[in-house]
Amino acid sequence: MSFEQQLSGKYALLSPKLKAAADFVVAHPVEVASRSLRKVSKDAKLSPATFSRMSTALGYDSYEDLRDVLRTSIENRENTFSHRVEALQKKHGEGDQGFASQHIFDSAANVQALAVSIDTKALEDCVERLHQARKVLVSGALGSTGIAEYLTYMASFIADNWSMASRMGASMASGLVGLSDQDILILITKAPYAQMTVRAALEAQKAGAFVIVMTDNHACPALVHASTSFIVPTKSQHFFSSYASTLVLCEIMIGSLAARSGASARARIAEVENRNRRLNEVWDG
Repeated sequence: MSFEQQLSGKYALLSPKLKAAADFVVAHPVEVASRSLRKVSKDAKLSPATFSRMSTALGYDSYEDLRDVLRTSIENRENTFSHRVEALQKKHGEGDQGFASQHIFDSAANVQALAVSIDTKALEDCVERLHQARKVLVSGALGSTGIAEYLTYMASFIADNWSMASRMGASMASGLVGLSDQDILILITKAPYAQMTVRAALEAQKAGAFVIVMTDNHACPALVHASTSFIVPTKSQHFFSSYASTLVLCEIMIGSLAARSGASARARIAEVENRNRRLNEVWDG
């Protein structure tokens, strides 16, 4: 499990000093992995003991164990993608320096970072749970609304038990009523975090549902209520967070679910397509 994944569910429980130490590690992983604790603590203006306590609070046996996780993550990233990143940077440096090329570069880098950092075991567990779930609710407010709708739309082709938790004036509360340990709530939220989304995570957790949170930062307040989480890269020169890697994660999840669903998914997709044609919902000319 990556440091960010280990941190995500426990960040809200840390003291202010331990949060500051964790924030420094997130912001400076290479420095923490490669420099002495004395140097790191000096740069962070925190005591060495604070970093040790932070490591223990997150479940590591020691600060050195935390550093080992960071080293492995950095090595994997460099070994897998360094030549691709170098090629992208070279093309960018020789070409257009405007917003378009920079945004394309950032989006590609976000997707590559997702490929390295994603917890594949957690993803496989989520897909299996989605396959077995009685009901799956999806929620995304503010900028995440469209992504949540797209995820639900994709799922509707292969399953009939997915729905938006609140859509087109529907009450969030009514969507959450009746949730149990047989159900799943998927929350997509990026800063600034919608209060309704955070509270929905709490209500679903209380009901015993499995809560999947897709977010952009380990400090997201919904993570404390998550059963599992995915922190997706969102680096962008834009005035809002990039959703490119979030879209890729959603498409991976639904593609994996479709592969697991077998004949029933194929039959449902065929029936949806037939009804699309009968209702003239798609161009068939």
